Amino acid sequence: MWRELILEMYPEADLSDPADEVTLAEVEKHLMLPLPFELASLLRETDGVTNEYGDAVVWSARRLVEDNLAMRGEPDYLELYAPFDEMIFFGDSDMGPQFAYVHTDYGPGIVVWDHESDRRRLVVVSLRDYLARCFIQGNAWFR
Repeated sequence: MWRELILEMYPEADLSDPADEVTLAEVEKHLMLPLPFELASLLRETDGVTNEYGDAVVWSARRLVEDNLAMRGEPDYLELYAPFDEMIFFGDSDMGPQFAYVHTDYGPGIVVWDHESDRRRLVVVSLRDYLARCFIQGNAWFR
């Protein structure tokens, strides 16, 4: 489902081989948070999505662990930013913002995080909407 949807929206997307269940369990173990269902489902079909410019629209399972743990443990980040412990960063763009799942009162949502201001703004509530915004609408995250 995800592979077809992505390629329908953006034929130039680069899709990786799927992540296996052991890898996904390791992500949850290391991040100490459950992966949102739709993100886990996408990773089971493709372990990361890159656009034609090399931007990691959806990170690989390995990068999910590495980048999230690095952000949570970076001493400067601990001083400069609000905690990231309840967030799962999973994608970025060439414009600087990074995207993360957060849990809201009505379920998981996706926020855009601006590293310059530490602003975290809910932008979409589904991975499908996130991908459409990345691939169809271009990088319209701050409009």
